[in-house]
Amino acid sequence: MIRHLGSSLTDVTYVFDEPTTGLHLADVEQLLGLLDRLVNPGTSVIVIEHHQAVMAHADLATARCTLTGEYLAAYVGT
Repeated sequence: MIRHLGSSLTDVTYVFDEPTTGLHLADVEQLLGLLDRLVNPGTSVIVIEHHQAVMAHADLATARCTLTGEYLAAYVGT
């Protein structure tokens, strides 16, 4: 499920709920590219996901001050 929240194209929040369900690994890579293109000033992208590759792609992977951030940093090898 995808939700678009906002009244203009310059101040938008996108919420994705488990967008990788049923996707092949190659499709997950394409999805990550799409999510990267959506993120820009004034736009927020929130992804609720259990797929480790998607979680590791998030900003949270650089936040080693949390247990999740620590785990994701180890997963990506940083």
